[in-house]
Amino acid sequence: MSAINVRRDVKDSYYRYKMPRLISKVEGKGNGIKTVIPNMTDIARALSRPPSYPTKYFGCELGAQVKCDDKNERYIVNGEHDAEKLQQILDGFISKFVLCDSCKNPETDIIIKNDDILMDCKACGARNLADMRHKLSTFILKNPPAAASKNLRKQRKAATAQANGTDENGMPNGHDDGAASDDDIISQRINKEAAGLSLESQLAEEDWSEDTSEEAVAQRMKELSVKGMGAFGGDDEDDGENKYEQFGEWLDSEENPSDDAIVEKAEELGVFGKYKACQVLVQCIFDETIAAQIPKRTKLLRRFVKDEKHQKAVLGGMERLVGLEYKDKLIKKVPAILMKLYDADIIEDDVFLKWGEKPSKRYVEREVSKEVKKAAKPFLEWLENASEEESDEESD
Repeated sequence: MSAINVRRDVKDSYYRYKMPRLISKVEGKGNGIKTVIPNMTDIARALSRPPSYPTKYFGCELGAQVKCDDKNERYIVNGEHDAEKLQQILDGFISKFVLCDSCKNPETDIIIKNDDILMDCKACGARNLADMRHKLSTFILKNPPAAASKNLRKQRKAATAQANGTDENGMPNGHDDGAASDDDIISQRINKEAAGLSLESQLAEEDWSEDTSEEAVAQRMKELSVKGMGAFGGDDEDDGENKYEQFGEWLDSEENPSDDAIVEKAEELGVFGKYKACQVLVQCIFDETIAAQIPKRTKLLRRFVKDEKHQKAVLGGMERLVGLEYKDKLIKKVPAILMKLYDADIIEDDVFLKWGEKPSKRYVEREVSKEVKKAAKPFLEWLENASEEESDEESD
């Protein structure tokens, strides 16, 4: 099966984004003639979209009835249509519902928020509105992709919260972004009994666990004794000077640097894309008003956070910021801070839950970690309950 560029206007044979060339197969005759697209599932997988989306798009553009049989992977457009004609129409779908408007890369996820379809770009961090005037938008809103289920869950909770006189985060209407108490985050708490199972072996395999060798313990204590840049110490050295320290010092010395300037400096120092840079970033660009600052820095965080390791480093930086620098001001606001990271889709649900399982000495002393995670308990219980509800809905 031949592969073509996702953007057919790009003639570069080394263009990294490829998809199968569309195949069409005409079946039937007379009024019952129809066109089957046997490789629609493979095309949709390459575009990171459900197969029903481009199929429905064909129907909208051609004024034809379509049939989407996901179980048998059979996608049909009524009438006789050749492959090249459908390929041209598919180009329109890609332009409107796959490509990022900012960088024109197809690394986007669809997010449904307030009845809008947002294209969340993993390449540049932009989040742009899809073409809401197109008929397909109505279908997408009624049939969101699996990745949008978390946002739909939040919308359902927002509707419930509104009826209870709170906002979508479970906080009383009119609250201050950074001033949430434990009871502000959720209206009810679920009392859970301890599972009675040891987590030691599980955590030993994760980045939350720590090396307990004498050398490693000595190094951590040295780092913990330094409130500032020493906390960014690591195994990447540059001419005897730690480049993470240089990155942190630069961030502290600059007055409100732009996102592009921060990325450029990180690239210059060779730390962009490194998970430790996420910890430095959180500690240096945020202060005691972090809950209000996160929405303004969401695009920047998305450019730095690429995988689970980066997400954990963000939480580690938050632990240090809260536990070492602004403890008196922020410890009670931890649930609100985590909710802001959740709403911004920076941290995945399971990463939050793993982080909250047990105190760790990876970023701060164990007692400090214990205190931060205890403060986070209302949010973590709310998140676990919401995740269970979502699983139940998907299984129905």
